Amino acid sequence: MTSGTNGILLHGATSGALPDDYFTHVEGVGAIPRDIYKHVTSNPFGDLPRYSPHIVIQHFLVFTSFLVLAATGIPLHYSDTIWAPHVIAVFGGADMARYIHRIGAAIMVFGSLYHLLSITGSTIQKIIRRQFDIKRTQVPLPKDLFDLIHDVKYFLGFVKQRPKMEKFMYKQKLHYLAILWGTFVLIFAGTALLFPEHVAMLWPSNSAFVQAVARLMHADEAIMALIVIALWHFSNVHLTPGRFPAQWTFLTGRITREHQIEEHFLEYLRNLAEIPEEREYMKSLLFELKISDTKGES
Repeated sequence: MTSGTNGILLHGATSGALPDDYFTHVEGVGAIPRDIYKHVTSNPFGDLPRYSPHIVIQHFLVFTSFLVLAATGIPLHYSDTIWAPHVIAVFGGADMARYIHRIGAAIMVFGSLYHLLSITGSTIQKIIRRQFDIKRTQVPLPKDLFDLIHDVKYFLGFVKQRPKMEKFMYKQKLHYLAILWGTFVLIFAGTALLFPEHVAMLWPSNSAFVQAVARLMHADEAIMALIVIALWHFSNVHLTPGRFPAQWTFLTGRITREHQIEEHFLEYLRNLAEIPEEREYMKSLLFELKISDTKGES
């Protein structure tokens, strides 16, 4: 069996043993194996663009404000427990904790509005320039369901390669939708608690009930969001093998070449078309690994 360096098999000698879509031909670059991510060089701080500075700032504002809100709000809600007074004391007492909580809430609202305005503005701008591509957005599409099914098969060992996914894969879209819903609930319920007189004006006969529901929604959503961030988002993004101890995209706005090729292969193909330096890198790597073009001989 003919093989290239690093154990990568040449296309002509192995095409019968590999899936039909194992190689992706890119004009002017060559035939890219689906698992080429195992052989690329990657800078831990990122090789390729992923997020704009606006998204990086928005993530920082919402993430840090949420931590402040959780650290002050949950102890206040459970002030009758043994541990809560000790946490509240760290913030200088209940009154200061409430003050800090409201500042954190204002920052979260600002970050959320900033995100909505920037996303809306950039989308309108891309539509006007005829550059909008819904496949590069967080909007759920039928392909995400097929990618999920394919990925489950991969992790169970039924298929050899992961699906070729877009800029935002199904997990990230679920994360995003969860954040949208959670932020809406927290802001809506928190506003009702902060301005009870307005609630009484809107629902004069049921204001007490609305306040009770808002208090329950606010606390329960905060706890659920904290659990999701700690046990799902944080572990899935930062503690997963290959990204530990942190994935620095949230600060740099850039993604490692290895990560993008593995989980966002279709976006990587777009980067090959848009970034000449990346085209040259991949072309040189394929030549170094002695991987033949799909249209050539092994």
